[in-house]
Amino acid sequence: MQIARTLSEVQAACVTARGSAGSLALVPTMGALHPGHRALVHAAVASGAATVASIFVNPLQFAASEDLSRYPRDEAGDLAALEASGCALVWMPDVETMYPAGGGTTIVPEGPAENWEGTARPGHFRGVATVCAKLFGQVRPDRAYFGEKDWQQLQVVTRMAADLHLPLEIVPVETIRETDGLAMSSRNRFLTTEERSRARLLYAVLTETARALAPGGAASGPLDAARQTLAAAGFGVDYFALVDGPTLTELGSRIPGARLIAAARLGTVRLLDNIAA
Repeated sequence: MQIARTLSEVQAACVTARGSAGSLALVPTMGALHPGHRALVHAAVASGAATVASIFVNPLQFAASEDLSRYPRDEAGDLAALEASGCALVWMPDVETMYPAGGGTTIVPEGPAENWEGTARPGHFRGVATVCAKLFGQVRPDRAYFGEKDWQQLQVVTRMAADLHLPLEIVPVETIRETDGLAMSSRNRFLTTEERSRARLLYAVLTETARALAPGGAASGPLDAARQTLAAAGFGVDYFALVDGPTLTELGSRIPGARLIAAARLGTVRLLDNIAA
């Protein structure tokens, strides 16, 4: 497995890898890898493409109120996990490479980027869209792999690639969960033992709500019940909503392609999850 830390290194390595395998797959990450990330790499490797994983903690995704320095980092562990997963190349740029002095262009997505995380974290999807566009330009992958756990992010990147006619396919990969249903996340490590025990309730309430949604029936009752259940268990519920999967438009009743999305806080940790409705 190669490691590239400069733009010239990654570009040369990508040319060589494409020549050997015929195609390139990219798995963008911010490090602190867990089995969910490894599932993305495994899917990319299984496609037959030479797989490139990027590790970059993107400052443009963090609001002024969010602690960038607190984001977990484990370079040695991440590199070992990627090599064991069959990754061919790891791209590890620094901030100066990604955002050189004098740069004046960012991408401000609309559509699926509006509302939900777009409201809760103003500017977040500007950071996501901008860094992904840069990574796509640097690596020139044929496919890029994103987890369904961050559903809104997946739709934002998919929409951006289509709108800008970027020559790659965005490939979704199913959420990887703990045995009790909690969606795997790098931030789960910050849950206390007691909070971790309660955290499993979020997925349980999502699945229960999905069962309670009758086709064509009003969603308000089951959604209100879900919010009340979570609040009674000590969650700070930012949103719990039924939306159209691709557009994230809020729905009043279940339709084909609908998605239940949720964001709720336990202690210092903000949990995101979603399931098909």
